[in-house]
Amino acid sequence: MARKLRWTDVQDIAIELEERHPDVDNVNLRFTDLHRWVMELPGFEDDAARSNEKILEAIQAAWIDERD
Repeated sequence: MARKLRWTDVQDIAIELEERHPDVDNVNLRFTDLHRWVMELPGFEDDAARSNEKILEAIQAAWIDERD
């Protein structure tokens, strides 16, 4: 992915997470793990402190939808 990812790019982040972690139980995951995995995505360039529970919940929901 050429463009830079930010916390608000929920759908794009979900797609990237599914590609990189296809075997993860994305329903029962710790937000600390989710936060770390997002921060590790290539092209992710947002501030770690800008994340919050609402954003992580949205990413998790989009990831679950992406897998279905």
